Amino acid sequence: MALVTDLFADHSRIWQDNHYVYPVISRRSRGLSLGINLNPDTACNFDCVYCCVDRATPPRTKSVDLDRLRRELEAILKPTANGDLFRAPPFDRTPEPLRRLNDIAFSGDGEPTTYPRFAEACRLVTELRTWHGLDCKIVVITNATVLARPGVEEGLAHLDAHGGEVWAKLDAGTQAWYAAVDRSDVPLDRVLANILACGRKRALCIQALFCRLHGEAPPAAELDAWADRLRDLRDGGCQIRQVQVYTTARATAESWVTALNTAELEAIAQRARDLGLEAESYPGQS
Repeated sequence: MALVTDLFADHSRIWQDNHYVYPVISRRSRGLSLGINLNPDTACNFDCVYCCVDRATPPRTKSVDLDRLRRELEAILKPTANGDLFRAPPFDRTPEPLRRLNDIAFSGDGEPTTYPRFAEACRLVTELRTWHGLDCKIVVITNATVLARPGVEEGLAHLDAHGGEVWAKLDAGTQAWYAAVDRSDVPLDRVLANILACGRKRALCIQALFCRLHGEAPPAAELDAWADRLRDLRDGGCQIRQVQVYTTARATAESWVTALNTAELEAIAQRARDLGLEAESYPGQS
């Protein structure tokens, strides 16, 4: 079990000599996830207290070269498709049930949808996935701040036709908790409006990370407000495929951020289930 935990804990964005593409074994994906980092400069419009991105080390590159991204993705899809990736360390320690490609995920060191050529990147990924005959999801992991931009809507519409999914972040029910945890200049109301508009067009997943701040768990009133936000989204026509409730698993930006326990996470997930939504909790490594 310790070896599996180590694999879940390692979400490094650096793999071999790549700048943009990195493989991880993800508990939430229940298998291999190939990450696409469209923010190698580590810039983000959120400054989450629980973020695990290393912003102290100078990045390898500050821009995205789509031709290089294509070569990197091409280079990893072949060994993924034929199983060679799982014969090389550290992935040779992957348990048999997890030796599967679950998704190609736009994630990384910032908000992927802020990349100006996001729609082109979406088309690149679907093209290569089709070329290799792979049956896996394409996931956009987003803080939902710029989903209304035309280029983002174009990219998401393309993914809709190719098995794409949107996993949208909602870590708070009130502006105060959102400001304390996500630390963004974009107001929570705009995030909620973007999630609602996006979810009216396609079913999406809500991701919620809850943690302790200075030893204190989120107060009950905050969790009630979060559940109310979910209810408002659902009642407004947002199609919520699933709610994922998780906590910190790796080193965080702020030392005073610590994880919730399994029972606390499950109680939060139950609030979503009480609304008739499918929900799952992910303690520890995610």
